[in-house]
Amino acid sequence: MPITEDQKSEIVQSRGRGAMTLRPISEGMEGHLYTAYPVLDHGFVRVVDYMGNDAAICQAARVSYGAGTKSVSDDEGLIRYLMRHWHSTPFEMCEIKLHVKLPVFVARQWIRHRTANVNEISARYSILDREFYIPAPEHLAAQSVINNQGRGATLEGEEASRVLDILKGDANRAYDHYEQMISQDGQAGLARELARMNLPANIMTQWYWKVDLHNLFHFLRLRADSHAQYEIRVYADQICQIVKDWVPAAYAAFEDYRLNAASLSGRGAEILKRRLAGEIVTFEDSGMSKGEWREFTNAWGS
Repeated sequence: MPITEDQKSEIVQSRGRGAMTLRPISEGMEGHLYTAYPVLDHGFVRVVDYMGNDAAICQAARVSYGAGTKSVSDDEGLIRYLMRHWHSTPFEMCEIKLHVKLPVFVARQWIRHRTANVNEISARYSILDREFYIPAPEHLAAQSVINNQGRGATLEGEEASRVLDILKGDANRAYDHYEQMISQDGQAGLARELARMNLPANIMTQWYWKVDLHNLFHFLRLRADSHAQYEIRVYADQICQIVKDWVPAAYAAFEDYRLNAASLSGRGAEILKRRLAGEIVTFEDSGMSKGEWREFTNAWGS
């Protein structure tokens, strides 16, 4: 199950412990505190703590830039200015701490973002639960023939059933052997730190992940993108919904200037200018590689 009984009890106690505070809060984020939002089949995301709000971003920017911000008449306009001109440090004044339960292979992809503080459950001390991520049939896909790290058509019929049987069978056999190795029958059992090496990459792990808003936006720009792997994208999508309520002005600027924006290389910008001037530009005189040209035409038209 996504949340253990102990975790449910902790959440109930935390939500009922309301206390007065003099620190700035975000009304939108207060509604998310401690709620565990289910992701995938056994995972979840929940906010444990946070610091700052839209006003904290503006406060930091006005200290930093002083008189240089007087032309910006409101906080939303200032935040859009900061995002538009890639001023990152004011966004670092906001932080969030999440409790995330996720498959190990997703965690290994996630941890590549080396700009957060992370504390993960240790299988040296704890016995991991028999919980594995098994994709829903609609998310079983063949290897893409044009993208080495992407998916192609969805598997169907007998092929999909065969793959699901392999995933479930291998995961459960590996966990059976894990239990046998750590069993106290006979000798003391194999050390947990050794037995864990035989567990599959789709077993669930958990961690606390604390990150500032600037680096969180970088994570979301990459992982909430439509081209990101589905299994990490659904976590990013859920976090986006939380951040949208936490810092609505900052999230709106991020969505506009980063998440839904498109960037151009210098060469691409030059080709676009030539096209707008009525010139026909083909691949042969673009100066781009085949991959660059394909991406350019997909984004800006052939």
